[in-house]
This record gives sequence, structure tokens and C-alpha cells, in this order.
Amino acid sequence: MSRLVYEFGSDNNELKGLGGWLILVGFGVMISPIRLLITCIPIYKPMFEDGTWEALTTIGSEAYDPLWKPLLIGEISYNSIMVIASIYLIYLFFSRHYLFPKLYIAIGACLLVFIPLDAWLVAKVLPTEPTLIPEAIKAFMTALIGVLIWVPYMLISKRVKATFVENIPDKRL
Repeated sequence: MSRLVYEFGSDNNELKGLGGWLILVGFGVMISPIRLLITCIPIYKPMFEDGTWEALTTIGSEAYDPLWKPLLIGEISYNSIMVIASIYLIYLFFSRHYLFPKLYIAIGACLLVFIPLDAWLVAKVLPTEPTLIPEAIKAFMTALIGVLIWVPYMLISKRVKATFVENIPDKRL
């Protein structure tokens, strides 16, 4: 408890740096692109190797639906952008760049929008399947809990304000 009071209630210069609760943020930032790749590659790579892509996106095939192609391209694009953004977030974190908290919050917000949107779109393609599959609910709840914890921290922590100060544009120009 004293650490929490120290971080939120002190104007001490000792708060500057990648310490305190930022260690947990840094750990999450470091594993994020790895976790994304470990999750996505086993889903999408076989799709292009075993003929699934052709079966889902070729007019006249039994599994064809005109929404499969845009849905899959959208998912792959989104996940690719998130991997790139996560790698960039690592750079921003360790360079203590002023944009780190903003991008961190934006990525969290994107997750909260993308997960239910993707579940809804999948339900349009597969109307007989349950819309709220346990994996989607778990992913959304995990993202929501993370956002509820770390977004307020990014917004009110004096350590965050003292640490992410590099490359701030000069407003006097």
C-alpha cells in the first residue's frame, strides 16, 4: 500500500524511470507480440497450406460464403497491425517516449472494439454457430480487466508522467 501511495502521491524525482508498477507494464509489453504470434500463426498458417483458404473463398465450393474473404483478410490485417504496434510499443517503452501511454491506451481500446466486432462478424458468416464462444468472452474479459487497471494508471500515475517525457515536441515553435 505504501508503494501505491508513494507512486500516486509524491512529486519526488525518484519516480522517474522504468520501476514500480511500470515493471509489470513492461513485462506485458514485451510478451505481447510474442503472445500474438504464438496465437495467430497456428490459426492462419495452416489455412493457406491445407486448402482451407480456397474452400472458404472460392465461389461454388461447399464452404463458400462471400463474407469469409473480407473477414479473414480483416482478421489477419488487424492481427498483423497489432504485432507491429506491439513491437513499436516496446521501442516507445524503453526509449521512454512521450507517445507510449497514448499508444498503450489506444491498443487497449482497439481490443475492446475488435473482439466483439469480430465475434459479431463471425456470427454473420456462421449463423448456426453460437455467437459468444468461450474464447471470445475470455479474450474480451481479459482485455477489459487490463484496460480497467492499466488505462487509469497511465492517466494518473506520477511515475508515468515523470518517465515518458522523451521527444516531446517543442510547443514554442
